[in-house]
Amino acid sequence: MVDWSEHVEREIVRYRDGEERLPHAEDADSRQRQLTRMGNAAGGAGLALLMKGCREDASEWLHRAAERYRESFADAPAGSWGRPIGSMKALVLADDCPGAENAARWTLELGAGEAESPIGRYAASLALLILGGDDEARPLASSLRERGDFPGDVADALATLASADRLGYTIAVESVLESFETREEYLEDIPAADTVIVLQALAGRRDIAAELSSPLLPGRI
Repeated sequence: MVDWSEHVEREIVRYRDGEERLPHAEDADSRQRQLTRMGNAAGGAGLALLMKGCREDASEWLHRAAERYRESFADAPAGSWGRPIGSMKALVLADDCPGAENAARWTLELGAGEAESPIGRYAASLALLILGGDDEARPLASSLRERGDFPGDVADALATLASADRLGYTIAVESVLESFETREEYLEDIPAADTVIVLQALAGRRDIAAELSSPLLPGRI
């Protein structure tokens, strides 16, 4: 059994420690990196709380994660699409549709849709799916399927979501879940399939969510 309270406490300590040692604005590079670490810690706390079933507390920390990721982006190196992705995913996990849509619009305004990198295209695909722009998301997600430097099952899940392909989505998301279940390391050491939870939330809006069961998922996913 996972002691989720232990994970929550550890991540909050990490966040508070980062908060105390946050560099001033004059040291922009160190500040953006510390803000990202704080975003990771806040996201870890939120995810652990979600797994524990404490949705209100989880939402608070997930919102904090989204804020830190967004705050860190201004001084981040070019192509740091993980920050917008982290922000969008945190707000979807928090079940904040307006907030997630705001983050999605911001991501597209940053130019994710024109990015050549797979992570940029992933950011754009996720943003468009959050906004309901499935017709625009479909070619972007399909382009990820053709790359060897991006997880094929995640690309399949994005593309089948954009096509409202229930069977194809089920096969893809089950593969994504299996990849989480067979890995040995997780972001912030939180044993939870956060990508699957986000995909299921987007699938639910399209009435094609798969029936999944795993210790890496919260109840009723």
